[in-house]
Amino acid sequence: MQLVRFCLVFLVPLGAVISYFNGGYHLLIPPLAVFIMLPLFDYVFGLNVYNPDPGEEKILEQDRRYRWITFAAVPVQVGLVFWGAWAFTHGSLNWWERLVFAYGVGLSSGIMGINLSHELIHKVNNRVEPLLGRIMLWTVLYSHWAVEHVAGHHRYVATPEDPATARFGESFWRFLPRTVIGGIESAWRIESEMVESRGGNKYGRDNRILRYFTSQGILIAFMAYWLGLPGVIFLLIQAATGVLLLELVNYVEHYGLVRKQNPDGSYEEVKPHHSWNSAHRVTNYFLFNLQRHSDHHYRPNRRYQILRHWEGAPQLPSGYAGMLVLAYFPPIWRKFMDHRVPRRN
Repeated sequence: MQLVRFCLVFLVPLGAVISYFNGGYHLLIPPLAVFIMLPLFDYVFGLNVYNPDPGEEKILEQDRRYRWITFAAVPVQVGLVFWGAWAFTHGSLNWWERLVFAYGVGLSSGIMGINLSHELIHKVNNRVEPLLGRIMLWTVLYSHWAVEHVAGHHRYVATPEDPATARFGESFWRFLPRTVIGGIESAWRIESEMVESRGGNKYGRDNRILRYFTSQGILIAFMAYWLGLPGVIFLLIQAATGVLLLELVNYVEHYGLVRKQNPDGSYEEVKPHHSWNSAHRVTNYFLFNLQRHSDHHYRPNRRYQILRHWEGAPQLPSGYAGMLVLAYFPPIWRKFMDHRVPRRN
């Protein structure tokens, strides 16, 4: 049954497609479902704090069907973006319907595409899964995140050196340019140092960041050649929407949390209390247990189906779906969150 629940994520791209064919105010269904219905379902269906015992965990981890769900999302994501670009350009939608449709596809790119790319890029013990994760990031023009997130964010999380950790009192709107620009700078620095340590040229083909930017440029150029300016506009709108969702989640996941600095300048080991945890059932199904983020940072290589709930970690008052809405409004966000931030530094 748990396996089936994770398949709920495919309702998001399906909703974008169905709303397109119905047109009009039906196009508002995807954003209303994400930002109103999901928080409501979280409230109605409550929390899931169950952790599998060691025997169950071993069975779940070895069940390859959980992996096939993530694999299946790749062609769905790529297909949705290319079909969406064609529909945006050739369909009969008026201007506001086109914008809302592109936004709906972008929500799918964030909820399914980027979220499942996050699951895949962490599986560094094989080449296939990280490659599939990078393909999905390519569709939202954010491929560098595969380097920065794994090698940067997970190393420096909850420290001033991490651009993806929101500081106490920092609004999302101040955090957004800092994390986007800082993430690109961090990815370039990490990759350049790695290339040079191997004797390569950081300005050459050895640098993955340059290859990623080149491939994204090719995607934009292809859209321009295939569909003209409207195709490029669609690509940029859906990509920006997906990235905005990603950075909203980043903002929520570590807001105000700080790792102690040791006398030698290093930081304490990453522990569950350095990430916000949420046990809200429904959003966890849609996000593949991403809200069990405390365990993800504590044990980054664990697969989504065996991530554990940590009762001792700081707990969000709502699932991510509800928290993202609050993050748009800094005064309301601070009223809900500031008194919950633990004082550990």
